[in-house]
Amino acid sequence: MQKVDITIIGGGPAGAVFAKEAAKDFSVALIYENSKKPCGGLLSEDAQKYFAERNIAIPKDLLVSPQTFAVDTLDLSQDLFCRYQRSYINVDRKKFDGWLRDFVSDNAVKIEGHATEIKKTDDGFIVNYKENGEEKTVFSKYIVGADGANSLVRRTFFPNKKIRSYVSIQQSFDRVENAPYYACVFDKDSTECCAWIIQKDNETIFGGAFEKKHCRESFEKMKKKLSSLGICLKNEKETEACIVLRPKNSSQICLGKGNIFLIGEAAGFISPSSFEGISKAMYSAEALASALKTKDPIKNYRKNTFGLRFSILLKVIKCPFMYNPVLRKIVMKTGITSIKTK
Repeated sequence: MQKVDITIIGGGPAGAVFAKEAAKDFSVALIYENSKKPCGGLLSEDAQKYFAERNIAIPKDLLVSPQTFAVDTLDLSQDLFCRYQRSYINVDRKKFDGWLRDFVSDNAVKIEGHATEIKKTDDGFIVNYKENGEEKTVFSKYIVGADGANSLVRRTFFPNKKIRSYVSIQQSFDRVENAPYYACVFDKDSTECCAWIIQKDNETIFGGAFEKKHCRESFEKMKKKLSSLGICLKNEKETEACIVLRPKNSSQICLGKGNIFLIGEAAGFISPSSFEGISKAMYSAEALASALKTKDPIKNYRKNTFGLRFSILLKVIKCPFMYNPVLRKIVMKTGITSIKTK
């Protein structure tokens, strides 16, 4: 059984950035699954700012075509359309996560496997995981959950810390010519959240967040409505699904306790309006890495993430103007901040 100071479960942006920073002061084991997450794979301005602050450039081989500078907003149930100028970087999400893990020092133990169980002992934690079909264990003083919305760490140690959740379903298709480069789609008959359409190289991606009950039926209902607009999404190549969180307020964020910590979406750091979580994952990871070097990690982690938690509060305030059909109609009809299409 391996012994380290910190076991990190999850190797996406949160886990990779935390492992990179924590490995400077602690011995670290990073357990991750090298799989693709159903998400848009767009780097927002907040994520771009994170890399700009650290003078890190995005390698060309992570980029996919097209690079887009706007989002088309479609309200299917109210027959509304607006285009808003936005700056995103379109990336291959699986390659992006792998690139972030490449920054982690070789001193860290990188384990491509699946964590199955966590047991608390008198002096630490035993994590059981499967690697290449073989069951193994690692022992550590600290445990960090960077394992997303369905976090094993949060479910094991904070089962009563519930955060509003949905099912994210995403499909890929051969390039659909009539589909927008990037669109945010609303339809009150299908979901109280939203869906997205994104072009990536020779593929068109369609996905969305849906209430758990009848989620697949709602997904197909929205696809059918898009087809009536000439956006025909047929003969899917791949279907993926996962849980996605949508905090109602900043108090739903769970940072951890004792020697147990949560970062990224596992903690609830995700925008309730846009579902953007990459930037928050990276910032929360650095906040915890810094706090762990202090005498009171939880207190300082809370202090370090004040800005993140406040930003989520602002997104909660913004939500009604996006998701309430009446308010959304007013905003779209007035054309505030939208750009004219030619």
